Amino acid sequence: MTASQYDLIFVGGGLASCLAAYRLKQRQPEIRVLVLEHAATLGGNHTWSFFPTDLTAEQLSWITPLIRYRWSSYEVRFPSRRRRLQTGYCSTNSEHFHAFMTRELDNRVRLLAEVADFDQRRVVLSDGEQISARCVIDGRGPGANRHLALGFQKFTGQVLKLRQPHGLEGPIIMDATVDQAGDYRFFYTLPLAERELLIEDTRYSNLPGLDRVRDKSEIAAYAAAQGWRVEDVLRDEQGVLPITLGGNIDAYWQENELPKVGLRAVLFHATTGYSFADAVRTADAIASRPVGSSRDMYEFLSQRSRRHWRSQGFLRLLNRMLFIAAEPGKRSTVMQRFYGLRQPLIERFYAGRSTLFDKIRILTGKPPVAILPALRCLPESSAIDFLNEELI
Repeated sequence: MTASQYDLIFVGGGLASCLAAYRLKQRQPEIRVLVLEHAATLGGNHTWSFFPTDLTAEQLSWITPLIRYRWSSYEVRFPSRRRRLQTGYCSTNSEHFHAFMTRELDNRVRLLAEVADFDQRRVVLSDGEQISARCVIDGRGPGANRHLALGFQKFTGQVLKLRQPHGLEGPIIMDATVDQAGDYRFFYTLPLAERELLIEDTRYSNLPGLDRVRDKSEIAAYAAAQGWRVEDVLRDEQGVLPITLGGNIDAYWQENELPKVGLRAVLFHATTGYSFADAVRTADAIASRPVGSSRDMYEFLSQRSRRHWRSQGFLRLLNRMLFIAAEPGKRSTVMQRFYGLRQPLIERFYAGRSTLFDKIRILTGKPPVAILPALRCLPESSAIDFLNEELI
């Protein structure tokens, strides 16, 4: 049994852990950081996207090397609305992420490191090795917890090589003109090259299960309906993102006193499940302060998560309207109406910076859901009751 000493260990080599380790290397290169990842690569098998308006100019500057794809506009499609917004859109994928992070972090990363146990001061690997640190952060991704009421944004995606150019000017981040299949369902399409597309079949659903065989068949049918002839499937991906409806954030953090980052810390956009911008902001915050003990970091990150939770109360209300008040087959009308609003309001919404006027504007006008169901979903406790009924 051997022992090593670090200032900070991240358990889990996902987006939030690696961004924080990278930012610490830039801001505090003397800090001894280690990222432990059980898989052979960092970042899993994902595509992450964000709007440039989500971040400050300084944040965009240090994150630019990670951006793999960039577009100047994006499109949305609904049964009664089709719109192109002149807001930029950026994406990266796990392949690019892994190559960049392993190069930049070098010996600060250990792959195929199976963690058997960890606490505030040490990590025990499956082979018995013990690694000690002043601070240990849990970055393993989302986990089920009785204190949070969640819906899910789940998707199956494929990167397709086409026989001819696809002809898209930019991403279609929502095409909800398709059969809703009892959820809020849309196709998400990123043009990666002249003859290469990422297409995801995405569903907002009460339950997290994926039907990959069905979804891949639906992707093939969607591509054919757009006139795209597929030559090859280059890559598959899938994911299930948490969408918060309600809960008790204090009880969540009190369940154990380990500092957490990323989805595990409930640091993501409540309505979209997007986590890239929040991971960048958290990385900046961690790298801008001294790395103390796990207890110090727990206090810092738990307070940050609680502030974030309070700031997203309005988004959770909208989620409850989408998941609880709206009829399942008509959930797309909520987003169809939203995309009729002014572009700056939409940008602030995705950045988590909605003003009071924005919130009033989103809620006023012809309601996309019936009044009585909307009133019943106002309290956050309604989300717990609803999910309990769904699981019975």
